[in-house]
Amino acid sequence: MTATSNLRAIVALLLATTAWGSLFLIGKPVVAQLDPVWFTLVRYGLATSVLALLVHFAGVQPWAKLRRHALRHSLVGLAGYGVFSIMVFHGLRLSLPSHGSVIMATMPFTTLGLRWLLDGQRPPLRAVVGAALALTGVATVANLLGHADEINGRMLLGDAITLTGTLGWVFYTRAMTKLPDHSPLEYAALTAIGALPWLAAAAVLATLVGWAPAPSPELVLSLSPKLIYIALIPTVLGVLAFNAGVKRLGAPMGTLFLNMVPVSVIAVRAVLGEAPHANEIAGAALVGIGLALTVWTPKPVPIAAASRCTAGA
Repeated sequence: MTATSNLRAIVALLLATTAWGSLFLIGKPVVAQLDPVWFTLVRYGLATSVLALLVHFAGVQPWAKLRRHALRHSLVGLAGYGVFSIMVFHGLRLSLPSHGSVIMATMPFTTLGLRWLLDGQRPPLRAVVGAALALTGVATVANLLGHADEINGRMLLGDAITLTGTLGWVFYTRAMTKLPDHSPLEYAALTAIGALPWLAAAAVLATLVGWAPAPSPELVLSLSPKLIYIALIPTVLGVLAFNAGVKRLGAPMGTLFLNMVPVSVIAVRAVLGEAPHANEIAGAALVGIGLALTVWTPKPVPIAAASRCTAGA
């Protein structure tokens, strides 16, 4: 049963990264017209209404849990949904999507480092090697060296903003372990509900000080098909699948699967008729090897066999 549960968790994480791959393809032209602050508010406003309905019928005393952990849910949701989404999409506005995908792939290292620093849990060597291979694969997919001559101050600023934003999602993922009584649905829904008022306040404040123009109703209506898709698939389905995988495999393993996001973009583009390039195929293979190395757990040597080997030596 353990092997089956692990397989389901891996499938859930792959489903989440595939959904997020489509988010970058569909979301980039949307944020070209809709400021990332308002994009985040509309996105999570729609998603939260769906999540609240689901948790009301499928959760176990969700509203009591929301009241009990109101401050924690607000802060965690604001970090994972607000800071992450706003800063990553602001960064993508200034830089290249390829840079963003590589920066997203640094999250496994950030998670492993924080786990070692804060929890005293040193990662095994195969996890570090697997993460490094996956990161190399993402850089290969993104053809990062091929864009070296295009790098300028604007891109570096965008990359710095994106890197800072990823810390919000690392914090969101780590905080899940502090609430073992929450199901993946409850964690996703209650943190979204807790964060939504703050996202609304941030959008209004950003508009009042002139940082983020408020969208017209006509603009939101024209973008509604894409916004609805983003709210339902990459947001609701993606977050639920990711939380389910992390709940089973842990935060370090869950964040490692974020290396699959740029690979998922390639797969979606291939379905749309754009054949992958050689560097993309090679990079995807490296990501797969890195994930396999980290996911694979060596079978423990039986005590009796180990004793015989020792005696023979």
